[in-house]
Amino acid sequence: MAAEIHSRPQTARPVLLNKIEGHSDTVNSAVLIPKEDGVITVSEDRLGTTAYEDNIHPNMTKTIRVWLKRDSGQYWPSIFHTVSSPCSCMSYHHDSRRIFIGQDNGAIVEFLISEDFNKMSHVKTYPAHQNRVSDMVFSLESQWVVSTGHDKSVSWMCTQSGSMLGRHYFTAWASCLQYDHETQHAFIGDFSGTITLLKLETQTYSTITTLKGHEGSIATLWWDPVQRLLFSGASDHSVIMWDIGGRKGRTLLLQGHHERVQSLRYLQLTRQLVSCSADGGMAHHCRKCGKAVCGKCSSKRTSFPIMGFEFPVRVCDACFDTIKEEESGM
Repeated sequence: MAAEIHSRPQTARPVLLNKIEGHSDTVNSAVLIPKEDGVITVSEDRLGTTAYEDNIHPNMTKTIRVWLKRDSGQYWPSIFHTVSSPCSCMSYHHDSRRIFIGQDNGAIVEFLISEDFNKMSHVKTYPAHQNRVSDMVFSLESQWVVSTGHDKSVSWMCTQSGSMLGRHYFTAWASCLQYDHETQHAFIGDFSGTITLLKLETQTYSTITTLKGHEGSIATLWWDPVQRLLFSGASDHSVIMWDIGGRKGRTLLLQGHHERVQSLRYLQLTRQLVSCSADGGMAHHCRKCGKAVCGKCSSKRTSFPIMGFEFPVRVCDACFDTIKEEESGM
């Protein structure tokens, strides 16, 4: 699903550029390497005979891979690293080439990748949680690694000393996380459908507010620090845009998926929101009512300043007429 925030020409479908094959089990996270033709993946691969030769049980061996594009156009792993506990999530900081891997056992493992992306060295292991790490963010500014886990907590740890700085518990599994590096605010989504905003400090924290609007567990969050908008996707098949910067509690409900929304990304350059779900579908949305619409039933575009859309954006034909009527009555 692609939700256009700034008016621009639309293509019918995304174009498949490359497909990386080689994993034998679930890929839990993948990130692009900026300015490089490369991808980092973490998965639950199970190794075969080689694992037995090394006296490692195949069901306990999981992989971290760095894929680089060769002259042939194919992606091949330049790094193939195994760990004993399944890798659940990842945070990669390109400028420092530091990578943090969350695991099923609750630990976060930090590695340093070499300049040529052919070697990865272990730096530190952080005892962050008592259960699966669900999401995390590394902040170079504060030298913190902030993480959420299935032990119903969010924790923040110092990457210099490796010590725990603080922890906050929820009533449900903490499933996803976004972090504002400048203000040290953390947005945490949980399985009860609640989003909690915390202000993190060294050895302490304060609860700012909670956001409730979803009818299912929060699966993914995305924070845009420029426009100060928070996007959330949940198991209720919906996406909500929360106007945090406006401080007026405005929200926009986007509907169109038919299964759990699994991931969100807001593209600041093109001002587009991209989401994916288990249904594999794509949809565009009316910016006023949030209804999923096709090109034929959303031929009109207009500005909608009350929701922060100062440029013409997609609206359904019915809402276009309503907006124009409201404008004429002002």
